[in-house]
Amino acid sequence: MAEITAAMVKDLREKTAVGMMDCKKALTEAEGDVEKAIEILRKKGIAKAAKRVDRAANEGIIASYIHPGSKLGVLVEINCETDFVANTDNMKDFTKNIAMHIAAANPLVVRREELDQAVIDKEKDIYKEQAQSSGKPDHIIDKIVQGRVEKYYQEVCLIEQDYIKDPEKTINDLLTETISKVGENVTIKHFARFHIGK
Repeated sequence: MAEITAAMVKDLREKTAVGMMDCKKALTEAEGDVEKAIEILRKKGIAKAAKRVDRAANEGIIASYIHPGSKLGVLVEINCETDFVANTDNMKDFTKNIAMHIAAANPLVVRREELDQAVIDKEKDIYKEQAQSSGKPDHIIDKIVQGRVEKYYQEVCLIEQDYIKDPEKTINDLLTETISKVGENVTIKHFARFHIGK
């Protein structure tokens, strides 16, 4: 088994922003393989983040982003559990990135539960009509409609959108990573997007 050196632990810590002891444990478990250790830490971080989701998040910050030219702007409220975490660089970077993402991706709501059912029903009717007019058999129309509704959620719900800076991640993945880094529950409460003339 490979010896776990202080340099390896330091390197892993810089890559993941995880504590020294957790890095050492992950490297030991991965037998010195840094990529495996990163995967182990990610899985543990996601598990830890899942445990924090039910905790009250009554502190936080409001971030703003004004696009160059001052014709597009965003305000977003992001909550966490303590004022201390609200003022950390991790939290500030997260809120800034979320505000920029909202400016670029133009979501309608934070999560799918916030969408008006009438809007969803209207979308379903459109998809059903399109499938029927293209001659699809009845037994697969419902599957087509459901697939298109899921795609619609991914386009208009912030939490389900692909992150503009890294399309391999969704905003929910980014949120989970942030919860893992800061050690507290973090929630995206709401946002407002302003666009001159719209």
